[in-house]
Amino acid sequence: MARLSRCALLGQPQHVIQRGNNRAAMFAEPADFQRFRRDLAVASARYGCSVHAYVFMTNHVHLLVTASGVGAVGKKMQSLGASYVGYFNRRYRRTGTLWEGRY
Repeated sequence: MARLSRCALLGQPQHVIQRGNNRAAMFAEPADFQRFRRDLAVASARYGCSVHAYVFMTNHVHLLVTASGVGAVGKKMQSLGASYVGYFNRRYRRTGTLWEGRY
């Protein structure tokens, strides 16, 4: 079955939560938090999303994001997943998903 599309209102802040798979750690060291923050900034700029606030916990993140275009938040999260998860898997010599489902 196809995934249902998300409701996205332009110009309205959205609370985005992304958890580690099985609530496992997404960040193992302080450098991981820094890398995630950098990748978040790059993806947000690329897809026209403003990040107003964020909270990084060891096993999940909360973001308050406003998109400037239709589908921008989803594209930003997809791009963030591709860059950060690839980094994390290479750094810790692991494979597979890091995040639990869609944001």
